[in-house]
Amino acid sequence: MTDFEGLTALITGGGSGIGLATATLLAARGARVACLDLDPPGAPFLGVKADVTNDSQVRTAVAEAADALGGIDVLVNNAGIGAAGTVADNPDEEWRRVFDVNVLGLARVTRAALPYLRVSKSAAIVNICSIAATAGLPNRALYSSTKGAIQSLTLAMAADHVHEGIRVNCVNPGTADTPWVQRLLDNAPDPVAERAALEQRQPMGRLVSAQEVAHAIAYLASSQAASTTGTVLAVDGGMQGLRLRPPSS
Repeated sequence: MTDFEGLTALITGGGSGIGLATATLLAARGARVACLDLDPPGAPFLGVKADVTNDSQVRTAVAEAADALGGIDVLVNNAGIGAAGTVADNPDEEWRRVFDVNVLGLARVTRAALPYLRVSKSAAIVNICSIAATAGLPNRALYSSTKGAIQSLTLAMAADHVHEGIRVNCVNPGTADTPWVQRLLDNAPDPVAERAALEQRQPMGRLVSAQEVAHAIAYLASSQAASTTGTVLAVDGGMQGLRLRPPSS
């Protein structure tokens, strides 16, 4: 499939996990892809290094990507960090740090990319949110609040930019089998038990793969979704919508 032939894409957090899986998929489907990351990948991608909490770095990196690619048609806002704990467990500094990356970082990159998206005939923004935006998960108060903000921001952005021909949607993954999740498991007292618990809370009984999320992102970014904007697409193994009865003994 070459439905992205002639298009360009900028992916934040493109160095690993969902970001790298998305970059790989879009490139395979014909896009010229830039990955913005603290540790960006090399060929076949254009790697641009930036910290999304630094506005000057972001503006420079986005301009570099646009100049090298010949514009920006697709922006995937994937960069983000996690946080554990209840509302009382993190100090103010940690709340500011996580919001600075997850929410303000998205805003900074989008703001820098808008001039290029406005002149594209196939402009699409896909924000990577989380099932944590809509499902109450234990010990994820800070993380969930940033993802709730991203979902609301997605809808507001879709309304603001629809008449400019820019579609804005978001993907809400469930717990995905990524290096970030693996690091959480490695730090758990019993990694095997913790992984089993994460798998069991998703009705399909397994973690979501990064490639599955990437395919959802690609759909929303593609011409196949030309009438889709302001939409939240869950890729969560049924976690949000299904209410299963416990198995009979």
